[in-house]
Amino acid sequence: MPTNRDRALDAAIELLSEEGIRSLTHLRVDRRAGLPKGSSSNVFRTREALLVGVCEAMVASEAGPVAALRGAKSADELSAALVELFEEMVGPGRRVTSARLALLVEAGHDEAVRAALAQGRSAIEAPVLAAFAELRAPDPELAVQAVAVCFEGLFLHVFGGYAAVDPAPIIDAAVRAAFTPGTRPRGSRPARRGRY
Repeated sequence: MPTNRDRALDAAIELLSEEGIRSLTHLRVDRRAGLPKGSSSNVFRTREALLVGVCEAMVASEAGPVAALRGAKSADELSAALVELFEEMVGPGRRVTSARLALLVEAGHDEAVRAALAQGRSAIEAPVLAAFAELRAPDPELAVQAVAVCFEGLFLHVFGGYAAVDPAPIIDAAVRAAFTPGTRPRGSRPARRGRY
């Protein structure tokens, strides 16, 4: 049986997903969760604590699907697994992904949310980094960042609905680029080709 904490976090994620960051108050979480007034504030004393709890709950919900990436035996398998993960995150996991996008905006001016999201991102990236390293990508850290940025951009396309994009070839291109000979070493910069 879910605890009041679990019910409050589920309700908070739903509110963030459906109505954005401004909807997140203890009172609205209690109503959405069907809890007595004051229940969520007993567990999460401040709004900041509630936001941090939401970040932690999102990471916990995605840890299993992300960990499955470590079994990839080739770049093709890793690409296919990442496409499957993306489809999970915009399909059955859409609510959590949408809530994360709302929190990214809040992180711009809330250090605690920014830190919680960064910690969560590190936890989620660890198995992806290990998968690229096991497949001997020249720069696994750069590969993870490329995939993360690719996912985030695709989320905006999917959730914004302003462009019809097939994510599979885009994710596949990001994975294949990680194994391309001549990939720049981490920290190096391309030569400038002109002024901006």
